[in-house]
Amino acid sequence: MDIEDIWVKFLSKIKSKVSLMSYNYIFKDLRIHSYDDSKIVIIVPNNELLLQNITKNYVTLIEDTLNDITNDTCTIEYIFQKDVDKLSKKKEKPRIIEENIEEDFNDLKNYKYSSNFNPKHTFDTFIVGDSNKLAYGTAMAVAQNPGKLYNPYFIYAKSGLGKTHLMHAIGNYIVLHSDKRVLYIKAEEFANDYRAIINTKNKYGNNITYLEAFREKYRDVDVLMIDDIQFLDNKVKSQMEFTNTFNSLYENEKQIVIASDRSINDYELLEERLKTRFRWGLTSSINPPDIDLKKNIIKNKIMVYNFDLDIKDEVVEYIASNCGSSVRDLEGAITRVVAYKATFNISEVTLDIAREALQEFVSKTVYRTNSVSKIIDIVAKYFGLEPAMLKGKMKKKNVTDARAIAMYLSRIMTDESLQRIGLEFGGRDHSTVIYSHEKISNELKTNTTLQEEIKTLKEKICE
Repeated sequence: MDIEDIWVKFLSKIKSKVSLMSYNYIFKDLRIHSYDDSKIVIIVPNNELLLQNITKNYVTLIEDTLNDITNDTCTIEYIFQKDVDKLSKKKEKPRIIEENIEEDFNDLKNYKYSSNFNPKHTFDTFIVGDSNKLAYGTAMAVAQNPGKLYNPYFIYAKSGLGKTHLMHAIGNYIVLHSDKRVLYIKAEEFANDYRAIINTKNKYGNNITYLEAFREKYRDVDVLMIDDIQFLDNKVKSQMEFTNTFNSLYENEKQIVIASDRSINDYELLEERLKTRFRWGLTSSINPPDIDLKKNIIKNKIMVYNFDLDIKDEVVEYIASNCGSSVRDLEGAITRVVAYKATFNISEVTLDIAREALQEFVSKTVYRTNSVSKIIDIVAKYFGLEPAMLKGKMKKKNVTDARAIAMYLSRIMTDESLQRIGLEFGGRDHSTVIYSHEKISNELKTNTTLQEEIKTLKEKICE
């Protein structure tokens, strides 16, 4: 039986045995790698938590289902996607380079027709806010007019803020709306390809075939997209070859898109002539998202990945406030909540459930150093009050407003129970804490002054 047939039947049977949420989160993205000598190798996305969930809760189900389909007693091995190449290399016989030049030439030559973009990373799924609005707009303009506007296009941001998403969005748009040839690649692969050519020349004295294939791969395209260009920072020979590639594409009005984790001026070992070329076009940056953008990102990720997760605004706000500033961090937090819900068969994710699910994920700095008493001290000082006034019974408006803010921050920035927070505020009932949290949450939707105050206080609390 063909392994693909096995897997189609496996997924069909599994879908009838588990909930839709468990299927979408646990099984949908698994793939079969091989079936030999009663051993089945399953490829798992690069997610440690997902693998732990499988090995803890679904091993028997998977084995029984596959044994039934194959009429065999199989052993199951799980490998991460990132380890697939290593597994394949173990099975390959040593290759003699001289005897395979033509084969390698064809592999290198034909690679240029591959557009390996993530289909989920489009302009429609990119959430726009003040911190990334300019980058989004200019990326869209590049996609709509490749080679005509903003060439080269240089985009930079710290890891996890969305620059790779925008690159994939550009690529997906161009592929969908034109017949242009687009190559997206990491700078590391460019350097590795070029180093392989140099090594071949040094060893065998002839690398003309490889050099031709290399140059066809990178120059015979309409759009070249190079991610993580910082990898070339100290690689002089690769920089020289990339400069030549850049010149060839630019002179032929081919679009060049470059992404980096730092600005052009921050490179110390990049050739000045290459930095000058990067400045010929347009440079855009992406800043960390504010709290509102993070909340929108969280909601969007739940929708895009079709997670069976209907969570309240207070849970979204908790994740946005406590789980980092990068999109990658927010995705990780959502994945952990989804896994926790599926593992323990939880019907509704409340704030307390989210706290429990994310207790190891939430930033240790925020989680362990923040305390209710610390928050009270910082809020009181910020509003020119004494901490005792927030704990007391004074009902002047400036005091009650500050007290409500302090309760709100204690609710979202510590892991203390409602009862414990109430005790810290002079023995108040937990319902008072809930009321204060809801009051501030509602006011934040329209009160820009309060938004700035909360933002400033959070920064002070996390210092």
